[in-house]
Parts: sequence; C-alpha cells; structure tokens
Amino acid sequence: MLSVGIDIGGTKIAGGVVDDDGRIVEQARVTTPVDPTALADAVADMARDLASRHDVAAIGVAAAGFIDATRSIMIHAPNIDWRNVPLRAEFERRIGRAVTLENDANAAGWGEYRFGAGAGSSNMVMLTLGTGVGGAVITDGELLLGGNGTAGELGHLRYERGGHACGCGQRGCLEQYASGRALQREARAIAATDGIGQGLTDAQQPDGTIPGEAMAALILADDPGALEAVHRVATALGEACGQFQAVLDPDLFVIGGGVADLGEALLIPARVAYEQSLPGYSGRQVARFAIATLGNDAGLIGVADLARIRG
Repeated sequence: MLSVGIDIGGTKIAGGVVDDDGRIVEQARVTTPVDPTALADAVADMARDLASRHDVAAIGVAAAGFIDATRSIMIHAPNIDWRNVPLRAEFERRIGRAVTLENDANAAGWGEYRFGAGAGSSNMVMLTLGTGVGGAVITDGELLLGGNGTAGELGHLRYERGGHACGCGQRGCLEQYASGRALQREARAIAATDGIGQGLTDAQQPDGTIPGEAMAALILADDPGALEAVHRVATALGEACGQFQAVLDPDLFVIGGGVADLGEALLIPARVAYEQSLPGYSGRQVARFAIATLGNDAGLIGVADLARIRG
C-alpha cells in the first residue's frame, strides 16, 4: 500500500510516495513559499502530482507547530503565520481528499521508530538536535500526543533556571544548551579564551560561526577546544535524558538532527551524563542510545506511515 508524505520545512517542502516498508518510491522537493496561502497551494500541488502517478491510499502532511488533539487545527506555527488555522481542512479542500496532519518532530520520531534506528523498540524517545531541539515520544508502541495534542516538546524542558532566553518566551530551555545553536555558542566562548581555543579560533568564519565540517575535522584531530564544546552540549543532553527516563522510562533514545552527525563524540559523553543523572537505585536498567538513520527523510516517511495507519 502506497501513501504520500509531505514534510514542510523552513526552506523546502519535501514530499514522497512511500510504501508500507518505509521505502520512498518517488520523491519531490520545492522551495518553501513565504506566503501561507502560496505555501498551502504548493503542498496541495505536490500531493496531487505525486498521487497522480501512483495508486495512493492516504496522504499525510507534517509541519512544525502546535496541533490540537483532533489533529485538525494548527494552533501556532513558529515560522509561518498560522494561528488557529483549520489546516487539515485547508489541505483537504485543495487536494480533494482526506489528509492526516501531524507535528514534524512527531512524524520524524514515528519514522525512526517504524523504519529507522528505533525498529524493535516499543518505548522510545527521539531528540532532534538542530537549530533547536525537537522531540517525539513513543509509549507502548503509540505516539504520545497528550490531552491537548502538544506532548513531546522536549526541547522546552527547563534545563537551567533563569538561563539563556528561548524563542518560546521562557528562559533556560534545553534547546538553548543541547542544540546546534548551543554548540556554536559554546565553541565561540571557548575560542575567545586562551589555551584550548586556538583550533576553534582558526576555524571561525568572519561572522564567528564554525562550519560543521570544520568542527568535525577538529574533533577527529582530538582538538581540545572542540572536544570541550561537544562535551558541554552532550552533558546537557545526557542530563536531560536522565530526567526523561524518570518520567517516560524509554528503552531507547534516538538522537537526530545535524548535531547527531558528530556520532560517538556526542553519544559517549551523553551516555555518561545520562547514567550519572538517573534517579533511584544503582544497578537499574538503562536505555540504549542510537543515532537516527533516516536523515532528512524521516518526517515524510513517518507522516506517510501515520496517514496509512490512521486511514
């Protein structure tokens, strides 16, 4: 059975026709329009175009933002002017058939759970470390939505009281300490100091950023400043996972997003911080950690599968 999945990103809309084993049989991408009406039209055009060449049973759309418990209303989208918009109905009107709507982080987490690093798990937490931190929770094989539909906002756990200001309006959220933005901030701070920061200083661009490939090269070379920057971010990640363990008790943490490209350089210190942060008794069972495997396709694969399952 084939289904269409479309993942609306900040710069591009990615879509694909996906079979029930999670394989993409056709794929499409277009630039994300700034205007919300043009964006909805672009999504509908892509969905109709993909469906026209395949026997498609369902269509799913993933978007960043708070979606209500009925999976119908986009309550608030952070990067698009959607406020209390009946988004599912808008897509259905344009496409001419039923549409499944889901939060993009939930869709990516579901994709990893079904066909990626989470395969074989039944209780999984996914954290996507990009510009911010996205989250998805699978409990007893079900995607956790919560009473209002907005569960899984793990990046907005209060990590440090009175800490760095967050775009959500609070201070000290985890995404200010365990994201790509946090890694850049820590690297710049270390570069500004004497001693271990020289390698980072040499790799800085004129705007102060350090390209991901340069950071990876420094880590491979055991540069002390780069390793310290990663250690700080990994420690925040691991400590937060210890708190998630106390509440959700997953058997697996899947780490995705651009920061996850650091691989074991990130996971090793994260595991240490996680185990040191676990509440309760010594010798308790611990969760596994794994790097996500589906990359940028996780969202479209996940929402296509959710559309098929939800009918």
